[in-house]
Amino acid sequence: MKQLTVIRVHMYVSGRVQGVFYRSNTRREALNLGLTGWVRNLPDSRVEAVVEGEEDKVERLIRWCREGPAFAIVRGMEVVRESATGDFETFSIRY
Repeated sequence: MKQLTVIRVHMYVSGRVQGVFYRSNTRREALNLGLTGWVRNLPDSRVEAVVEGEEDKVERLIRWCREGPAFAIVRGMEVVRESATGDFETFSIRY
C-alpha cells in the first residue's frame, strides 16, 4: 500500500487574480480535495496561499491555481515547499 505523504506549500500567484473570485474558488477546490490552509489577497495585487495535505492532492490544487477561475489570468506563480505543521483544521480565506 502506498504511503501517504503530507506536504505543505506556500504559493504566490500573480496576474489578474484579485476581483475574479480567485480566493473563494481556491477555497472551494481545496475543501473538495480535503486540503487545509488559507488564501488571501496581498496589497501588491498577488494572491498568497498556504496549503497542507496529501502530496497528490496538493499537486492537483497547484495545477488548478495555475489556471484559476474563469476570469483570472495567471501570469506567474511561485511555489515554495515547506514542512507540514498540521496547524490547520480547514481551509479559510484570510482578510
